Amino acid sequence: MKNLNPKHFVIGLCMFAAAGMALALKPTHKIADSEPKIDLETMIPRQFGDWKLDESLVPLVANPEQEAVINKIYSQTLARTYVNSRKERIMLSIAYGGDQSEGMAVHKPEVCYPAQGFQILKNTTETFATGVGNIPVKRLVATQGPRIEPITYWTTVGDAVAVTGLKWKLNQLKYGLTGKIPDGLLFRISSIQADDSAAYRMQDDFTHELLSALRPEAKERLIGKTSPTT
Repeated sequence: MKNLNPKHFVIGLCMFAAAGMALALKPTHKIADSEPKIDLETMIPRQFGDWKLDESLVPLVANPEQEAVINKIYSQTLARTYVNSRKERIMLSIAYGGDQSEGMAVHKPEVCYPAQGFQILKNTTETFATGVGNIPVKRLVATQGPRIEPITYWTTVGDAVAVTGLKWKLNQLKYGLTGKIPDGLLFRISSIQADDSAAYRMQDDFTHELLSALRPEAKERLIGKTSPTT
């Protein structure tokens, strides 16, 4: 029997140790299990400021394949349309998932809208002032035939907003290193309007009024923990 090469022994030992560390560091505790349960239906008011629920217009409905993916990723979803005194309409969609681990990443509009036959003509990252701190948001413009739909959305991982893939992954890893599995949500609003600049102003006004109507703990659920210097 040939003597074992010390170099190969060290490499094998390192590989064994790495596998053990990966198993030991695998997140096992869901943050959602130790926090107050979230109920989107009761958390989001049906009327606030100049906005009230409008049941005549339903937000974008996913096809069966997309619906199956959404049901796997999220434990709760909320889809509503609101109208104000000027007959302007905003479509609101919120999806919450108690497990944002590696296989349960949020399902972003850049993916779900094209899957419904839309084209994405604009995709930028901007800053939104929540009143208690700034958060990054995504601005999209989706089109399908004559329909032009400007979209604003953001996603959270645990208690932080993350709209880029890298930021989302870093936040996820931060929790994973402590053995925790973060929850998360996707907040999306859109309107059917050709002037995207005007649409984004209206969407910002809507969001400000909504956040002002929420209790502090509900607001934190939507925008994470922010500070005036965020």
